[in-house]
Amino acid sequence: MAAICHTLMVQYRVMVPKARLLYSLAFNARFLRHLWFLISSMTTRMITGSMVPLLQVISRGSPMSFEDSSRIIPLFYLFSSLFSHSLISIHDNEFFGDPIEVVGQRQSSMMPFTLEELIMLSRCLRDACLGIIKLAYPETKPEVREEYIIAFQSIGVTANSEMQQCIQMEQKRWIQLFKVITNLVKMLKSRDARRNFCPPNHWLSEQEDIKADKVTQLYVPASRSAWWFRRMGRIGPLRSTLDVGLESPPLSVSEERQLAILTELPFVVPFEERVKIFQRLIYADKQEVQGDGPFLDGINVTIRRNYIYEDAYDKLSPENEPDLKKRIRVHLLNAHGLDEAGIDGGGIFREFLNELLKSGFNPNQGFFKTTNEGLLYPNPAAQMLVGESFARHYYFLGRMLGKALYENMLVELPFAGFFLSKLLGTSADVDIHHLASLDPEVYKNLLFLKSYEGDVEELGLNFTVVNNDLGEAQVVELKPGGKDIPVSSANRIAYIHLVADYRLNRQIRRHCLAFRQGLANVARLEWLRMFDQQEIQVHFLRLRARE
Repeated sequence: MAAICHTLMVQYRVMVPKARLLYSLAFNARFLRHLWFLISSMTTRMITGSMVPLLQVISRGSPMSFEDSSRIIPLFYLFSSLFSHSLISIHDNEFFGDPIEVVGQRQSSMMPFTLEELIMLSRCLRDACLGIIKLAYPETKPEVREEYIIAFQSIGVTANSEMQQCIQMEQKRWIQLFKVITNLVKMLKSRDARRNFCPPNHWLSEQEDIKADKVTQLYVPASRSAWWFRRMGRIGPLRSTLDVGLESPPLSVSEERQLAILTELPFVVPFEERVKIFQRLIYADKQEVQGDGPFLDGINVTIRRNYIYEDAYDKLSPENEPDLKKRIRVHLLNAHGLDEAGIDGGGIFREFLNELLKSGFNPNQGFFKTTNEGLLYPNPAAQMLVGESFARHYYFLGRMLGKALYENMLVELPFAGFFLSKLLGTSADVDIHHLASLDPEVYKNLLFLKSYEGDVEELGLNFTVVNNDLGEAQVVELKPGGKDIPVSSANRIAYIHLVADYRLNRQIRRHCLAFRQGLANVARLEWLRMFDQQEIQVHFLRLRARE
């Protein structure tokens, strides 16, 4: 059955929600548990005669026989895909086994593993990903092993070209497996970042010793600065260097592995090393753009102190200043229009940027709101306040935050965790698990609805939400004809996810997209993605985000 499911997902690209068999298996905790223990128990005989778990062989990055890979890849792929899908619907209270005390709710048994088991499981998944990276970038040129030749001949493959084609298909299977395992690992890491269940340093690995000083040797001289990391985000996991382009020098095996790790699994590298890598990347990029000379081309602006936001929004717009990576010199005018004393050697600019960010992100400005915990997120009503130009303001604020990060400035901006996750993710959307950081009360009500044992239709809900922006109630349909669709036991899961999607994504999609584009205009998102939202908040924004 595993082989059939694997074929459906890989060859026919059938998504888990689209196939009843896959969907039912994803929410069968007993099946997932049995499948993992089956994978864990699979062994192979080594040349010494000893039996070794196949998971251990993968984690070492050791070549595997065609027979062994054909046994474990379909099972491992199926498990990772199904468990990833089930985690989307498993809320934090279920994941962590919190007691439910609300009348009318029932405890869910969707979680197939205990937290203690998840610690060991996540470690195995992490090591498997690192092992596949080693397999993808071997230290010696791989050869067609004898057992592969025998295996291919047994199925009628004799020509060398056919064997090479089969080997390429085998490599593709490993890459596909890598993608689904890393997706699962990232989901578990995200849970752990929101609320720790793993011990300290659990995600770190010593398999690849990545040090900032070694990384910086890759972009000397400055004219080729950071070419290595510019590849981040431009290649898929474990793809050939030939897919990158001719502007990049060839990478060594070690560099290929480091790039793959820092792109896909950055959290296995100590936080301090990642900070050093980020700072060195920024420094090298600044050397290329700004140089050391004080008279190189830069940006000079005159700003009225009482109109910092308005003047900066105009004079530092993309039309007037397309490249904010350049050195900026600020000339300030006081309330009377007179020059303020001093020549900007960097201090005046930093003061200006701090004041600008305070003004732009001040809820009174209208572009951002605060949660009940005082955390910032885009104001859904900004368009009503500003008009159609509202997206340009978010692009501008994103650029200014990017400039602060680029200049290694610490700014006090306590962003809501879900908003930071939207900025850092490869997708701009986040799922229901982030709703608690926006509106804990709505999140609690949705959890109540999910586990409600009574007649759901008696609650009188339909597929709509009510906005109260600026004191004006507006009914919004979550799907076409939503006001005429009652919420029932059969469709409540869809309703729950649509409500969360509306609050977290649809309502502020244009705001976040513009902000992200502005941020990426100055600070490369690929570099920032070396950190999770908690790390960004603590190191770069001083105040800890709360989920």
